[in-house]
Amino acid sequence: MGLLRNLTLAVAAAGLGFALAASAAPTLPQLADTRPSAIPVDVELAIAVDVSYSMDPEEQALQREGYILALTSKEFLQALRQGANGKIAITYFEWAGQFDQKIIVPWRLIDGPEAADAVAAEIARAPYRRASRTSISGALRFGKPLFDESGYKGLRRVIDVSGDGANNAGPLVVPMRDEVLAAGITINGLPIMLKRPYVGTMDIEDLDVYYEDCVIGGPGAFVVPIREREKFIDATRTKLVLEVAGRQPDIKITPASSQVPRISCTIGEKMWQERWGGGIDFQ
Repeated sequence: MGLLRNLTLAVAAAGLGFALAASAAPTLPQLADTRPSAIPVDVELAIAVDVSYSMDPEEQALQREGYILALTSKEFLQALRQGANGKIAITYFEWAGQFDQKIIVPWRLIDGPEAADAVAAEIARAPYRRASRTSISGALRFGKPLFDESGYKGLRRVIDVSGDGANNAGPLVVPMRDEVLAAGITINGLPIMLKRPYVGTMDIEDLDVYYEDCVIGGPGAFVVPIREREKFIDATRTKLVLEVAGRQPDIKITPASSQVPRISCTIGEKMWQERWGGGIDFQ
């Protein structure tokens, strides 16, 4: 565990700034696949990556490279070995608009470096694509049932959402988050904050706060914001290690409000309405 602590502290010192959220939604015990044929693993992890047009090609490449290098890193493999079962299950899918989700890597078992290399290579082979709108709620709705037929029985179930904008399409994000949490699934976040918001874009200044208060939740849920391109890969690796190890950041954390969000959870929908019009009144 010393290596995990050192890694987390080193990344924090580089200026990433972790935050743990105490979600307003109730957290329930994790639900496990009880089928006799299910393979026991330490965590079932669904990685959901943003491919909306707001993600420029460099950000997309960094996002993918971050996961590829994280899966093959010594820190990840050490965390894997230290688990109760010594193995995890991973699926990797891309998302954009309300009905635009694509599985790049179906459920795969990682029980050592060879399996990790194979999953990383599978991610690397997939062609890049971009699509319209940003529907975090659509990604969560898509990710939730993936666990039902995964074939694995995880001690924990996690959806890992990375993206660079607020929800602006599909269902409102908070009710969908709460539905996922009620199924015993934890949601962690990797808000990508490399661009300064300016007039004419759909970017928001406090995307990390939005993720903390409106997106993530469940036992031990946390956010790792990325504000510098050179820290992208380190941040992704750190978050993946923490998820595999079932740990929270060891540094000082800033709890999110458990009652009133510090930012409007419909800010993305409001911005879209102001820019393109529409008849929905978001409160």
